[in-house]
Amino acid sequence: AKPKKHIFVCTHERPADDLRGSCKTRGGDAVLEALRGELFNSDLMPEVKATKSGCLGGCEHGVMMVVYPDNVWYSKVQVEDIDDIVEDHLIEGDVVERLLMDMGE
Repeated sequence: AKPKKHIFVCTHERPADDLRGSCKTRGGDAVLEALRGELFNSDLMPEVKATKSGCLGGCEHGVMMVVYPDNVWYSKVQVEDIDDIVEDHLIEGDVVERLLMDMGE
């Protein structure tokens, strides 16, 4: 079945000396696993799919996440933010404003 929403979480890793850092070193894998767990616990699978992605840009603002088809880009996402993203955004339909990527960044 085709999911209603698809969330991509950046898990891209840059070299340790890259000044921008990377989503992987900022916890991208843990964020993805927490998201998948919460989707399962909230009975949102298979309506919502979460997959890892390569670089989404904004490396210095990672962990990056994008929700389609909503075209909502989140930055600086931590494991602690997953409950709010699932409850507020995916269930209630309200964007988590504090995590929105400033597209001017």
